Amino acid sequence: MPSDRIRDHAGQGAATTVAAHRARRRLRADRARQLADLLRRQLLTGAFPDGALPHESALASDYDASRNTVREALDLLRAEGLVARQPGVGTVVVAHKYPHGLDRLMGLAETLREHGRVTNEVRTMGPAPAPAPVAGRLQLAPGTDVLYIERLRRLNGLPLSLDLTYIPLDIGTELLGADLENTDVFRLLEAVTGRRLGHAEITLEAVSADTHSAAVLEAPRGTAVLMLERLTHLADGRPVDLEFIRFRGDRITMSGLLHRSQ
Repeated sequence: MPSDRIRDHAGQGAATTVAAHRARRRLRADRARQLADLLRRQLLTGAFPDGALPHESALASDYDASRNTVREALDLLRAEGLVARQPGVGTVVVAHKYPHGLDRLMGLAETLREHGRVTNEVRTMGPAPAPAPVAGRLQLAPGTDVLYIERLRRLNGLPLSLDLTYIPLDIGTELLGADLENTDVFRLLEAVTGRRLGHAEITLEAVSADTHSAAVLEAPRGTAVLMLERLTHLADGRPVDLEFIRFRGDRITMSGLLHRSQ
């Protein structure tokens, strides 16, 4: 019937309009995410020294984006806690991430020495039986005692990482009276053994902060943290330090220089 065909055609037209609207929203969301990535890089490398981002219209012009796309990109950065909107000023940088290089084997205080003072709150320290996975990584018999250390590490007073460390007890015993609050474990290991550290195997992933970690790091429960697992060896190859380090993802950024194998 003609009326049925008219209704069918109208329905198809409405569906087409909704689909087109959704496609436009997806495209804008994609472009907003792309712009947020570019602006985040600018923020982290000090491209806005006065702390204020250009006006939305200037950003739209600079990046050939619509004002709505710019607003969505800034919303993404606000959700990350990197920027905030201030009346009469505009969008300003409110948080900074500190660079943690992955090119060299260094302790946190060595890595961040240009950005302030790193201090350690030793929360737990003492001998403990090594769990099987720890014993295996440190090439020890299961159940062998190791030195276990839990530290909250701060940069300029702000919680930055929660470090869980396992060290063979023949080395770790000599660390019991050391100044762990102001000295990197790496420096202490080299001083105690009289040998240089050689290399480390690392794994980096994002994990959700458990209740304990979130409370210690003063981060929202369930927030994503960067988990760095690092097994450090002496120059002769002996594994001497297994660490599980939870970094606040909103305060640290990992970077490195990679070369393509020939």
